[in-house]
Amino acid sequence: MSDPQSESKDDVQFTFEPVSPPPPPKKGLLSKFGPIGLLLFFVFGKLKYLAVILQFGKFKTFITMLISVWAYAMFWGWPFAVGFVALLFIHEMGHVVALRMMGIKATAPMFIPFMGAFIGMKQMPKDAYAEALMAYGGPLLGTLGAIGCAGVGMVTDNPFWYALATTGFLLNLFNLLPISPLDGGRIIGVISPKLWILGLIGAVGLFYLTWSPIIALIIIMGSLQIYNSSKRSAVEKARYYAVTPGKRIGMGLAFLGLLAVTSFGMLAMQIPLDEFQQQGASIQQMPKDYKSQVEVR
Repeated sequence: MSDPQSESKDDVQFTFEPVSPPPPPKKGLLSKFGPIGLLLFFVFGKLKYLAVILQFGKFKTFITMLISVWAYAMFWGWPFAVGFVALLFIHEMGHVVALRMMGIKATAPMFIPFMGAFIGMKQMPKDAYAEALMAYGGPLLGTLGAIGCAGVGMVTDNPFWYALATTGFLLNLFNLLPISPLDGGRIIGVISPKLWILGLIGAVGLFYLTWSPIIALIIIMGSLQIYNSSKRSAVEKARYYAVTPGKRIGMGLAFLGLLAVTSFGMLAMQIPLDEFQQQGASIQQMPKDYKSQVEVR
């Protein structure tokens, strides 16, 4: 997903208030907390330097990546967390590459744990077709990243890479849902914004099945996008969606093709994963079977 920003990079300013020196602690305050108090005092004293570092785009990307890896690692372990964040990064860089090919500057990716990642555009695309191209770049490069994981799995015969590839295909398939602000909504917008209503209905059905707060947020944002689009003037709509039929058909076919690849890839990865699962189950059963045979003898 991407987050448009109207102001240019030169217009963004950061201001800092001078930090006054801390008052001397009362006698016995630090001794009450011991070494832990000294450690906390040191850490909070260094936070001002962290605030300065976060003002630089590259550091924002790096630090938010580390935070996301740490958050995902608590549930999935470090190797899978690193791989998942890497797939998110590849997806977002697809948007960046597409924007730069069109001469539009973009910010470095920013990561939000359990929400994904986003980039910022320095200016809006000139029309719906340019916006669709920008949106298509993310799942396209992200799907290639998932295919790469599948290739490594075939070479190494390691189920880790198949699981990571499955996640990559699912990630990009989810982003192709035809509802804004997801990439799929931006892509099909060039065909007809009316298709967003179908995407909204599908998202509501998906929320009923999963009760996911992320999907609920997407439904809210998608509803706002439909409402804001309905308030635009007819002249503005005609200008923004003035796209030739050939471009509409081409983008529609590209959308369906990528939808098919991600769906097929996700289903195909289940074959080796199921085989590894069956092998693991048979290995766990071997000692019990062997023990029962010994007792019969």
